[in-house]
Parts: sequence; C-alpha cells; structure tokens
Amino acid sequence: MNNDLNSIKTNFVQSLEKVKSEKDLEALRVNYLGKKGEITQIMQNIKNLPKEEKPIVGKEANQLRSFIDSELKEARNKLEQDRINSNLEKEKIDVTLPGKDQNVGGLHPLNKVINELEDIFLGMGFTIEDGPEIEWTKYNFDYLNMPPEHSSRDLSESFYYSTDEGKEIVLRTQTSPVQIRVLQKKGVPLRIVSPGRVFRADDIDATHSPVFHQIEGLVVDKNITMGDLKGTLELFAKKLFGEDIKTRFRPHQFYFTEPSAEMDVSCFNCGGKGCNVCGGTGWIEMLGCGMVHPNVLEAVGIDSSEYSGFAFGAGLDRIAMLKYGINDLRLLFENDIRFLKQFA
Repeated sequence: MNNDLNSIKTNFVQSLEKVKSEKDLEALRVNYLGKKGEITQIMQNIKNLPKEEKPIVGKEANQLRSFIDSELKEARNKLEQDRINSNLEKEKIDVTLPGKDQNVGGLHPLNKVINELEDIFLGMGFTIEDGPEIEWTKYNFDYLNMPPEHSSRDLSESFYYSTDEGKEIVLRTQTSPVQIRVLQKKGVPLRIVSPGRVFRADDIDATHSPVFHQIEGLVVDKNITMGDLKGTLELFAKKLFGEDIKTRFRPHQFYFTEPSAEMDVSCFNCGGKGCNVCGGTGWIEMLGCGMVHPNVLEAVGIDSSEYSGFAFGAGLDRIAMLKYGINDLRLLFENDIRFLKQFA
C-alpha cells in the first residue's frame, strides 16, 4: 500500500508539471481527489487492511491528500497570476502617446437662447412659470378673449383632441394659458415669463414649423401703463442684442391685449441701413405686445378698474435664427450634428 501511495505521489507531481490551464488543473484534481479519484479509492480500501496497518496507511494517505490539495491551490494561484500578468501586458498603456480627442457636447441653440432670456427677465424681477402642453380650449382660447370665429380655433390651424362633447382639448397654440393658470392660482400683483413648446398646423416654408417655441410675459399690478411695457421691452432688446439696438412699436390687433402693438428692433446686421437680413427696411419684427384686455382680467376674477397689466410674446426659434444667423427654422429640429456642433 505504501508503494501505491509513493507511486501516486510521483505520478501526480509529473502530471502537475504538464498543466497549462485551469481546465487541465481541474481534471487533475478530479483524477486524484474526486469521488472516484485515486486518493479516494485508497481511503475507501483502508478498511480492508490488517488492523495494525490501518493507522499507518491512513496517516500517510491523509498526508498525501493534503500535499496534493496544497499543490493544486498553489498551481491555481500561479495560473491566475499568469493570466493577470498576461492581460496587463496586453492592456499596457503607453503614456507617452498623444491622447485621443474627446467629443464635448454643448447646449442646443434654442436652449442657449432660453437660458439667456430667462437670465434677462430674472434680472428684471420676473419669475419663470411652466404649464401643460396639452390644454383645455377654455384656457387656450376662451379666457384669452378669443371669439368663437377666430381663425386660430379652426381645425386647419390647431391640433385638437376630439371628445364626445366636441373640441375641448387642444395642443396649446401659445404659452398664454400658463399666464391664465398662474393668475388663477397666485393672483395679483404678478410678473412672470413662460417659455415653452407650442403647436400649430403650419409648415408652409423654411420659417414655419408645426412645433416651435415661444416666450410670453405678463405683468399685472396697479397703475401699469404702456410706458412700463415699452421700458421693459426696450431694456430686454438691449440686453439681448446690445446697447446700440433701437426699438419701434407699430399698432396691431390682438384679442388678448388692447391697445396692441408689434415691436421691431433695428437690424443688428446693418445697423438700420438696410440689408438682406432685414429685407432692406432696417428693421426686424421681434414680438407682439400690448396692455392686457380688461375682459381677460375679469375672466379670472380680477377687477380691471383697479388693476392693469401688459403682456408680450416672442418666438424663441425666431430669436435664435436672428441671433445666430440661421436661415432655415427646420435646422433647429433635424438633429444634424454638423449643424449643432457649431454652437458647442
């Protein structure tokens, strides 16, 4: 039996020297220490030995099993270390090589404009408000003094969601409903701007899109006048386009305001002399504005004999186009990296 143990040890050592992988090592372990392995067979046959040989053979068999187990663990650790060293060698980084260029993103031009406008109005004491893009028609039209026959209510102009009771839900066509909601919730005095996405069935050319962005402002308090409106918007234009910019106000009609006006700014490209940007007029149409119509105030429970206010609205996409010299509105929505990376 002792000769058998010596032979097993010799064969194990020779086999261990030939192991090249963890798979080979596991096969060797099973061959010697598995349920049907050679050491296991020796241990099971000890019961058949003479009484005086059992403790001697049992001791030597246990010593051999411990030896084999220890050698297997050492071999496994060596294989693992060899694998790690091999990976490190393959993955070694040459720190003297030039680094790879990193693609750094940037804000979308619309987001840049929104952030800039919000900073301007926050500096003038306004707060930023938001509201739902899917709106009840009473907020989008009725509370804003829009008559039933107004063209913006037409199915060809707005995106409706029809209910059993008729046209009650619409994708908002302006951010003015936010102003109504905030007036109802917070009351007066109030000084807010509401930037956001709006929707109209309009994509006739490169300056129109069924999805676009607006920023609208509302101020309501006692003794608000047209002079407050003009002073606020003139300061806004100078902050946005520079101190040399000039403004002018032209009469217009909006149902939300009375009196109403369109505000133009002097062309920042030619300084008002006339060029292709301003169509040779020296002026660029900027936004619509006016004094809040008394009917709008009364609709939300505000006494129009005690309070007055002004409102204005501008297309954010148009401002971005003017500010960055973009000639096609659709470029803002196409996600073309060649276009967008110019603003990073």
